[in-house]
Amino acid sequence: MIGRRLRHINRYRDIAMALTRHGFGFVVEEMDIFHLLSIPERMGWTSAKADRKTVGERIRHVIEELGPTFVKLGQIASTRSDLIPPSILKELEKLQDNVLPFSFHEVRAIAQAELGIELEQAFTSFDTEPVAAASIGQVHIGTLHSGERVAVKIQRPGIDYTVRTDLAILQNLAVLAEARFEWAKRFQLRNMIDSFGKSLIEELDYTVEARNTETLYKQTLPHTRIRIPRIYGEYSSKKLMTMEFLDGTKLNQPEQLRARGYDPKSIAEKLMQAILQQIFIDGFFHADPHPGNLMVLPGEIIAFLDFGMVGRLTPEMKQHFAALIIALMRQSTAGVIKSVLRMGLVTEQVDMQHLRRDVDRLRDKYVGVPFSDISLGEAVNDLFDVAYRHHIRIPTDFILVGKTLITIEGLVEQLDPDISILRIAEPFGKRLLLEQLRPGKVADWVKEQIADYGELLVHLPKQLSEIVTVLKRGRLEIAVPDFDKFLRKLDRIINRISFSIVLLSFSIIMTGLIIGSSLNRQASMLWHIPALEIGFVIAIFLVVWLIHSIFKSGRF
Repeated sequence: MIGRRLRHINRYRDIAMALTRHGFGFVVEEMDIFHLLSIPERMGWTSAKADRKTVGERIRHVIEELGPTFVKLGQIASTRSDLIPPSILKELEKLQDNVLPFSFHEVRAIAQAELGIELEQAFTSFDTEPVAAASIGQVHIGTLHSGERVAVKIQRPGIDYTVRTDLAILQNLAVLAEARFEWAKRFQLRNMIDSFGKSLIEELDYTVEARNTETLYKQTLPHTRIRIPRIYGEYSSKKLMTMEFLDGTKLNQPEQLRARGYDPKSIAEKLMQAILQQIFIDGFFHADPHPGNLMVLPGEIIAFLDFGMVGRLTPEMKQHFAALIIALMRQSTAGVIKSVLRMGLVTEQVDMQHLRRDVDRLRDKYVGVPFSDISLGEAVNDLFDVAYRHHIRIPTDFILVGKTLITIEGLVEQLDPDISILRIAEPFGKRLLLEQLRPGKVADWVKEQIADYGELLVHLPKQLSEIVTVLKRGRLEIAVPDFDKFLRKLDRIINRISFSIVLLSFSIIMTGLIIGSSLNRQASMLWHIPALEIGFVIAIFLVVWLIHSIFKSGRF
């Protein structure tokens, strides 16, 4: 590990100096790396200026000073309210990409290397100045030979090496921190950095973002009021992505929207419905809908841009989230707890009584509050905060849902302060729950269960045979106290199951015979034999015989 650290000694020094400048010198000192980096011990002292800032503010300043990798990691971390304390999250959400654009000479070199042809062979025109620049890349406007205007996203030169180097350093520091600090071990710092790092590495591959864009493009084709830019695959690669250029009005400019004849209230409702459609129905959603990634096109069409961060919900996850929304609407503590427990990974250490008390307190916060005053995103994030306090691990995609709702609510409330988010969300939740009861869905569920149990039954004889073989050889040891008592209880359970199955069979047979008789409006005859009456007598005899046998054994 020391060898790897020494290879990047200057970067280690940059990180250590940034930490000490912003009041975290004790961390560097405790990890005992001052002597390796030749940093004066006095640098570990906390300045009076740093003391006046909160921990969250100081962390944000460290991140901003250390550049693109750390800024992107901070932005990714800001989505994880299940891992990061709220006071730090608020500061991480303020992180912005403040970077200078790279030169057009570098743009040309990267584009030609990625496309394998001269820039002029791919584009009839290509703006030398970028329209946007960020830590990972920047965007230029061009025109294809076919006449379409396109936006070309080009990756910053050397960013891949920078990111991977910084991630390797952070992993090494995390190992040291977990060995020295209890808080680092409790937060599983190595796993956290590994998780955030994977998300960041994924952002370095523009083919991933291109696939996300294409998925949402196809997903929204039936919705004429929503627009996703088309991807030009033949002019895209890992470091370059060419997409349809959309020119509209940014959603955080209500005055300009009104000046162009748009209705902000109508746009707010359409935007909210579009996001809820993506979350509840499609299960694949834009997870970073800030104002820079949204615009209004002529005809009040809402356009989404930049799909580096997306969320995915499986059908089961969508159902759990819908149940949570309905429970919130009904202010049902039991329903909320059930939904949260189904969403997350619950350890045995969770104090259910304490959890219920916290959810009750949260419910009281919203009792009597009009729907128009309730923030759905805030309510969901409040619940995730409760889950965080009780060490219930919520999947990342659920956390992204909460962040997405918070972001979109802030935007639509600027457009329409009177909008009721819960009123718009409730039909989507109900629709999703009703969808689960659709005959086709129920049939699919039954098929799955039959397949699962069928597989179990197929393997059961072999497994029983293996158990019997082990028993014959006397090699099976079962540590069960009072084994005879255990066997008696097991016998009773089996008898009760048998009893239930027979009663169920009896009910099904009789119901079928009675319904058949009712539909035919005549006595149920089979080969001139009164089947209903005879079946009834036989079924009664079987039930009485089974009950008698079980009670006689004394093991019911």
